[in-house]
Amino acid sequence: MSCGISKAGFLEEEAPRLENWLNQNRNGQMSYMENHFDIRLNPTLLVESSKSVISLLLNYYPEDLQNSDSFKISKYAYGEDYHFIIKDKLKEFLHSIQFEIGEVGGRAFVDSAPVLDRAWAAKSGLGWIGKNSNLITQKVGSFYFIAELIIDLDLDYDHAVTDHCGSCTACIDSCPTEAIVSPYIVDGSKCISYFTIELKESIPAAMKGKFDDWAFGCDVCQDVCPWNKFSKPHSEPLLTPHPDLLSMTKRDWIEITEETFRAVFKKSPIKRAKYLGLKRNIDFLK
Repeated sequence: MSCGISKAGFLEEEAPRLENWLNQNRNGQMSYMENHFDIRLNPTLLVESSKSVISLLLNYYPEDLQNSDSFKISKYAYGEDYHFIIKDKLKEFLHSIQFEIGEVGGRAFVDSAPVLDRAWAAKSGLGWIGKNSNLITQKVGSFYFIAELIIDLDLDYDHAVTDHCGSCTACIDSCPTEAIVSPYIVDGSKCISYFTIELKESIPAAMKGKFDDWAFGCDVCQDVCPWNKFSKPHSEPLLTPHPDLLSMTKRDWIEITEETFRAVFKKSPIKRAKYLGLKRNIDFLK
């Protein structure tokens, strides 16, 4: 786990970017992105008396990948649901701070509240926001979960690092649905992850043949990123995939029953799509 610290306050640079992104409907049907605009940009409105944002990264890059004859799922969904894994670690971390220092108030967040995770992680010097809008680190790439502890304690603060994308456009050139509309701007409503996870209705027919066999999420813009050559396998047992997952073939996915779905994805983020949602995605890929 990596850790960086920023002073809690208004994210001045992010405000116009977020406003423009929303005004251009880049969020598609993710209407929740429009809620709590002010809070999203200022954690002091979210956590009373907050002084510092502690950003943490947890590597999820797997040791083994799926069978090549398979519909693909995003690597972050190989193991158990990260929300629960990280929330437990953050609570433990907060307790250790309170044990060492005394009374410290704060809250833990894992992708479940209006917090701009990547902006805070970048501000805390943990990496830079790449052209694919992911947080990228020089040493180990971008296959990381981001989480925060927002606390009422003044700390020593870290500084942002420089952008190391250079002239590379691998992510832009490789996106199957051309969702990276320009460097650093992703149209969420065109992203395969949006269609296979967030969209609740039928996938538009215009997308047929463009999903490159992705049934849940998409890792293309990360897989082609040169910095991910430095990715190392994680050491978190709870992120280890179910034994049956990696060996599943396309036929297995097509024939998956609700019973198998419940057994293999019992604690997985894939449960979010529900059985019928996953079936919809697989039927679209056939």
